[in-house]
Amino acid sequence: RKRPLNFRFNGQRLEGYAGDTLASALLANDIAVVGRSFKYHRPRGIIGSGAEEPNAIVQLGSGATAEPALRATQIAMFDGLEARSAKGWPGVNFDLGVINDWAGAALAAGFYYKTFMRPARLWKFYEYFIRRSAGLGTAPPLPDPDTYSHRNAHCDVLVIGAGPAGLAAARGAAEKGARVIIADEQSEFGGSLLASRESIDGLPASEWIALQCRTLTNSKNVTLLPGSSVFGYYDYNFLGILQHCANEPGVQGPGRMRQRLWRVRAKQVVLAQGAFERPLVFCNNDRPGVMLASAVSTYVNRYALRPGRHAVIFTNNDSAYQAALDLHRAGVNVRSVIDSRPAGAGRITERLREAAIPVQCGSVITNAWGRKRIRGVEVSRLDLSHRESLECDLLAISGGWSPAVHLHSQAGGSIRWDDERHCFVPSGSVQPNRSAGACNGTWHLAACLHEGREAGIAAARNAGQRLQGGQFANTAAAIPKPAKDSADENATTPLWRVPARRDPERLPKQFVDYQNDTTVSDIRLAAREGYTNIEHLKRYTALGFGTDQGKLGNINGMAILAECLGKPVSGIGTTTFRPPYTPVSFGACAGESIGSLYDPVRKTALHCWHASQQAHFEPVGQWLRPLHYPVNGEDLQSAVRRECLAVRNSVGIMDASTLGKIDVRGPDACRFLEWIYTHNVSKLPVGRCA
Repeated sequence: RKRPLNFRFNGQRLEGYAGDTLASALLANDIAVVGRSFKYHRPRGIIGSGAEEPNAIVQLGSGATAEPALRATQIAMFDGLEARSAKGWPGVNFDLGVINDWAGAALAAGFYYKTFMRPARLWKFYEYFIRRSAGLGTAPPLPDPDTYSHRNAHCDVLVIGAGPAGLAAARGAAEKGARVIIADEQSEFGGSLLASRESIDGLPASEWIALQCRTLTNSKNVTLLPGSSVFGYYDYNFLGILQHCANEPGVQGPGRMRQRLWRVRAKQVVLAQGAFERPLVFCNNDRPGVMLASAVSTYVNRYALRPGRHAVIFTNNDSAYQAALDLHRAGVNVRSVIDSRPAGAGRITERLREAAIPVQCGSVITNAWGRKRIRGVEVSRLDLSHRESLECDLLAISGGWSPAVHLHSQAGGSIRWDDERHCFVPSGSVQPNRSAGACNGTWHLAACLHEGREAGIAAARNAGQRLQGGQFANTAAAIPKPAKDSADENATTPLWRVPARRDPERLPKQFVDYQNDTTVSDIRLAAREGYTNIEHLKRYTALGFGTDQGKLGNINGMAILAECLGKPVSGIGTTTFRPPYTPVSFGACAGESIGSLYDPVRKTALHCWHASQQAHFEPVGQWLRPLHYPVNGEDLQSAVRRECLAVRNSVGIMDASTLGKIDVRGPDACRFLEWIYTHNVSKLPVGRCA
């Protein structure tokens, strides 16, 4: 609060504070609509707080430094920031494209396959409008003035994720003397603890994080990479990391270092990326003001803001109850907690009772109303009886948790469906890696800390490290312990789709994938039309497409398909997790290899003579070789003809040194070369070449 920052969003002047993200600043300024959905152009608000955010996709900056398709939840606030919504014409608050929502029945799954094929002569007409409506941003019109770099690194243990499990793993591996790199996509280490009121080893979570970071920073064998996303896991434990070096345009003037691409080869990898909270599927569940419960806690505890004034919580697990307590502590009127489980939650219910927060067990939210901001919800019993309405401007939802298994799967590892935790968890590894914490299906803080530390120690041991006698000799910590065990007493009960009072093939819509407007009716239609393989369903309905890549909607979509086919979720499987995990800019891929540095330049021994003869060069396998020698303005054809005549009538010299040489030695040299060349090398006389 001591450092206010001015910024613009969609042309409107607003104010935030140092430490905000663009998303938290927008919520603090009571900006409910931040974008429009891809197909129906429905108004959308912020739903998440990190890489899972599907709605708040913005264009940052303008001109040469513009960056398209960025999540507002991952943009650090700076003075003078300018951003605008990626979708919506002429504006995000009034979008003519909303006509698609009114004509939604005609735009069901696969409509483009059925609509634009005939007559073929009109394709160019269709294409013009399709291309104008596609995309989530605009490419910069001018050359990028910033620079990007590549860095190669080797380490004994790479820890991916700096939440409780990741920090414990890095500390455990470092104590064994391993060379450790720990990377996290957030600008600060801590993961879920950054928004937690837990205590660990007698310290508040924020102080415990600071202590771990100081200890790791002071270690010579540890490299910390905040603001760095591990986007790809390739063969032989080779991983790509995108590090954001500067978010503020102009902070270093033209040519500033914007991003660095780390190419890391690790002996061992510890995966500790956490998990994604799943949304719940019910009618009009996409209204602005509908948010994930964990995101609500993040904005309240980490960014000190109230995302609403009157809130309702809808959940099928215990974790969302904490959001109710956080909102109550922040002065928000929590109207009710709606729990689909007949038995409700465990011990945490007592804390809600003390706070006078009502809890309705065995109930569901069947509909939400409000256009540009949620204004209320409809609550029913599970059998859709006893309907009532609750007014609210914030709805926090939680449908359980899905481990982030993307990198494990990219590495060739297998995953399996866990019937107790109702999610896919890592099963077997092909490469030398191990999962720890929430990405391994471990939800409770104490267990995450224990699992992370054990994973780090095991990774260091398998990398060939032994306990060192340096700075960690007398400070090797025991397993960190939280002040209380946050374990759920009552298990999560799956609720893949709330039953609708009306036929779900009609209005109102139940959204599964927010970014691509995939609905329950789309999945049912695809199943009826024979798209029963999850990969086929993905392409027919666009489930899991775009920058979201199914982080929020895929598991619900798979479960709804399983319901249509009468199969268990385990029988459906998952789509392929392909890199990159999050988008990577072309600039970062290119690095320093641009302009004159795009390709190495190799010059022959006669290069200076060629240049003195005004030769025009062409690159041939990185060698600059003369293409022709124009005289008195000759074109290529005339110069080549003149040179050919000169060689025919006199003599010519050709520098063939660029073709390279291979020196092969040994008793089997001839036999080896005969495996490569078509002629009989063994019969070639000494001193001759072919």
